[in-house]
Amino acid sequence: MSTRLTDLPLEPIETASRAELQALQLERLKWSLHHAYEHSPVYRRKFDEAGVHPDQLQTLADLARFPFTSKQDLRDNYPFGMFAVPQDRVARVHASSGTTGKPTVVGYTLKDIDTWATVMARSIRASGARRGDKVHVSYGYGLFTGGLGAHYGVEKAGLTAIPFGGGQTERQVQLITDFKPEIIMVTPSYMLAIADEFERQGIDPASTSLRVGIFGAEPWTPEMRQAIEKRMNISAVDIYGLSEVMGPGVANECAETKDGPTVWEDHFYPEIIDPDTGEVLPDGEFGELVFTSLTKEAMPVVRYRTRDLTRLLPGTARPAFRRMEKVTGRTDDMMIVRGVNVFPSQIEELILKRPELAPHYQCVLTREGPMDVLTVRVECAHGGEPATAQAARDALVHDIKAYIGVSAGIEVLPAGGIERSVGKARRIVDQRSR
Repeated sequence: MSTRLTDLPLEPIETASRAELQALQLERLKWSLHHAYEHSPVYRRKFDEAGVHPDQLQTLADLARFPFTSKQDLRDNYPFGMFAVPQDRVARVHASSGTTGKPTVVGYTLKDIDTWATVMARSIRASGARRGDKVHVSYGYGLFTGGLGAHYGVEKAGLTAIPFGGGQTERQVQLITDFKPEIIMVTPSYMLAIADEFERQGIDPASTSLRVGIFGAEPWTPEMRQAIEKRMNISAVDIYGLSEVMGPGVANECAETKDGPTVWEDHFYPEIIDPDTGEVLPDGEFGELVFTSLTKEAMPVVRYRTRDLTRLLPGTARPAFRRMEKVTGRTDDMMIVRGVNVFPSQIEELILKRPELAPHYQCVLTREGPMDVLTVRVECAHGGEPATAQAARDALVHDIKAYIGVSAGIEVLPAGGIERSVGKARRIVDQRSR
């Protein structure tokens, strides 16, 4: 085990053996399947239609016999049809933004909220938090799970929460300067917007009190990690989660290794499947990530298809717990341009190799006759002008064609030309149906 970078103690389960963890997983998985079957009409129907019963689960591998859950299941049972406890036991609800249809609604009992705070506190400790740290929370508060999830975790860890939320970038800079937090929790794209504002105010982003950045809620590449770490002079770690499974804190990188998020498998059981066939793949193979909750009361989820693409790897800093390879793409974020599969993360990786360009970009899809057209809108680097980025533009056209296999137009805009988001960055603008 690597040397830890925090003075906060581990939970006993974090030092358990793999066999001990698997025994706990099996016990909790049996409970979770019975709970779902007995108290959720949706899961009773799904299990009965699939011809399976919770009593048939005798090993962890038996989970593969049970049906998947998708985001569409949550939308079809909007708003509270997926809940498995009476309304008077639901202490809180959260919901997605609903930009692609009805929002997906999730519920929590008081015990669920305590579990969530526990895994968030564990994640913050794993990120390198120290006693007395102040944590600037820039995730949005409200129906989005990020802000309150982070906030409760900070308090559970015994640290000081600064509950700022998203937006008001000028004031974010002011309070980071005045309050001197050691940790910031925010989306990576909005961290870049905050860095831009520091520079606009004549402050070196690398000179702040920040030591650790805990970044999640959107895919981001290793190249963006390097760019943020260099620009902000911080250690950038990856937190993973999704509201349907719990919220942030399902997995988190450990600061001493930073080799992919460690999955907190005592609460969330992961599988990797072939996204086309649904077949369970062995550890180490690349595919779609699936989660089953092991301890959730209000809204258990069984084999929830996340659409995130990754693979499971052996544990390192927490040897009993498997790691996820960093998620840099999703099956539903994939663009198909003239028969070529293209992910925004591939574009981002190539942009970050060009210092004349800033890591703010959008992929705009249009159609000319029967042909799809991809245009990448990207900003010139801070202080530069679009005219000076012509060579970088030409190189990016070449790189996208050579490394991704599709032709793309490049539109270089002045600094600030791409719309900023205080939440998840909008990477794809699909105008083909307009």
